[in-house]
Amino acid sequence: MIEKLFKLRERGTTVGTEILAGLTTFLTMGYIIFVNPQIMSGAGLDSGASFVATCLVAALACFIMGFYANWPVGLAPGMGLNAFFTFTVVGEMGHDWQVALGAVFLAGVLFFIISITPLRRWILESIPLNLRIAMGAGVGLFIGFIGLKNGGLIVPNDSTYLALGDLTDPTTLLAALGFLIIAIMSIRAVPGAILAGIIVVTSIAVGADLVQLTGVVAMPPSLGPTFMQLDILAAFDVAMISVVAAFLFVNLFDTAGTLLAVANRAGLTNDKGEIRDLDRALKADSASSILGAFVGCAPVTSYVESSAGVSAGGRSGLTAIVVGILFLLAIFMSPIAKVIPSYATAGALIYIAMLMLSGIEFFDWSDRSEVLPAMLTVVLIPLLFSIADGIAIGFITYFTIKIFTGQ
Repeated sequence: MIEKLFKLRERGTTVGTEILAGLTTFLTMGYIIFVNPQIMSGAGLDSGASFVATCLVAALACFIMGFYANWPVGLAPGMGLNAFFTFTVVGEMGHDWQVALGAVFLAGVLFFIISITPLRRWILESIPLNLRIAMGAGVGLFIGFIGLKNGGLIVPNDSTYLALGDLTDPTTLLAALGFLIIAIMSIRAVPGAILAGIIVVTSIAVGADLVQLTGVVAMPPSLGPTFMQLDILAAFDVAMISVVAAFLFVNLFDTAGTLLAVANRAGLTNDKGEIRDLDRALKADSASSILGAFVGCAPVTSYVESSAGVSAGGRSGLTAIVVGILFLLAIFMSPIAKVIPSYATAGALIYIAMLMLSGIEFFDWSDRSEVLPAMLTVVLIPLLFSIADGIAIGFITYFTIKIFTGQ
């Protein structure tokens, strides 16, 4: 049955290899079960319900990807998208989190429509490459800024706007230590470096009596506070157009880039270079975002960390199924999620930001009409503390420069 479902022999893999690959992928992306509830709780969502929602929707998304698309890709609520949800849509723009979930639902529906029509190819090809890369890099800087702020490594300053934090504060030192642990372990190719960094810093905090650990496993908290709380009608407001567009485009380009990278590593291309079942993978991703809105999650996306599982031999959807099972088991770890402080996840956010910035090496640096709007997008997203505003200004600048330079 497993062979028939996942075509293991055809893809040159075995059940044992797929299980190992799934475990590897989970270790590299498992940090999201601790980070996402922290970020979403900043928007007013119940942290316990958000923890359950994160694990549940990640598991369902992985099952859809595994059974329907047969891709070795793990999915979960997207980093950057959750920050946009909390700090821009709810924090800066002042919308209720229920309305923001409605926008996530609409963006997911549009993503699904794009996935099943020729619109996907048209959109992916019509947006300039530099601007596509700039979106991801800008979101990365945005996440890094939040990490530095949460860790106390940067603080407000009346004269210079920002200044270095108090390095004599033990929590600030722990945030810096978390980043160094993650960076060193990652460079040494240790699986699960991000998750390990979060756990080590939390363990030190527990030992130093900075936080209190009351248990390791427990029955899951109630999903009730976030389940079916989205306000779809309010999300149809004209003021939400830019929000829906930002959710849609950031998720679309992030997902497309991740799937292309994983496909090349996993050998999911034919002799003509065409990617096998790409449409199915995109449908699985977009459908997962729709489901996530119902339980209280930011848009779900495919994780580039899946490449670690592919490197460990993952070639089929069985890898994704294993990841999904592990996310389901993680639901019982709510006591650990409750005790993890924001400075323990700060290092993870900073490290993820550095990875997301790496895309700028593919800018077309020879054409200033292409690179200037892209760099403006990258810089303004964190400085304006708004993904939507940064993307909008980048697009307007690109259009204006091209018009007045005769291009």
